[in-house]
Amino acid sequence: MPTKKLIFLCAINNILSGTCKEDCKFCTQSVRYHADIERYSYKKIGQIVEEARQAKANGALGYCLVTAGKGLDDKKVDFVARAAQAVKAEVEGLNLIACNGTASLEQLIYLKEHGIDSYNHNLETSERYYPEICLTHGWRERYETCENVKSVGLALCSGGIFGMGETEEDRNELLMAIASLQPESIPLNFYHPNPALPIKTRNIGFEEALEIIRKAHALLGEDRLLMVAGGRELLFNGKEGEMFNAGANSIVIGDYLTTSGLAPKKDQLMLEKLGYEVATSCDSH
Repeated sequence: MPTKKLIFLCAINNILSGTCKEDCKFCTQSVRYHADIERYSYKKIGQIVEEARQAKANGALGYCLVTAGKGLDDKKVDFVARAAQAVKAEVEGLNLIACNGTASLEQLIYLKEHGIDSYNHNLETSERYYPEICLTHGWRERYETCENVKSVGLALCSGGIFGMGETEEDRNELLMAIASLQPESIPLNFYHPNPALPIKTRNIGFEEALEIIRKAHALLGEDRLLMVAGGRELLFNGKEGEMFNAGANSIVIGDYLTTSGLAPKKDQLMLEKLGYEVATSCDSH
């Protein structure tokens, strides 16, 4: 009898919210667009640890510490390192992911030394289309951060957002660029419109989203974590089986950075109903 397909769960913690000065047109955390979101400075480390414990109890193997802003500075890298050490000391078995924007080799080495296992930095879209969604920093800078992650021996998590007005050619170019980096995990996000943002509509539907998952799976292979992240509830609610059949083997549970996700219990019931098992160890992949 074939073994059940394992699904890997990841949780996100927005530990510094809504303070970014960049102009990314897809992001409610930019102060330029005055989106109606919760904005706060550094979360208490004790709260981060407690939320990590809850994420683990909900089945998460990956736990991502996210900060708003273009990249790391001394204060931010110190805070993320202290948060990582505290989580590692209290909660066993979590793969700790940092998602803090542009990062130098020195900063990444420091995070690795303090308990970070993976670094997430998405390419977002194709190099050609990038100036249409962001002018305050360039696509190449994002790619170089991903190369830095690989070079210091951290696992790389890199993906993008689909449905921001890009063409099919842009989508294919983005997937090829991601594949060229050979990340260990690939978050596929689908644009979630917000009335405050300059990109008003999402130009992607269910079938196109499935095709992106199929292409990513074909390009990157069975041994990568193909994670359907932001926008999953908008496109796949009730149709998750097709998403997994297309090649996805990982999802984000709970809330996203500034939008609500499904209750983790709902996702657990959905996986059970579809006959999937929640992975309990990164080694099982």
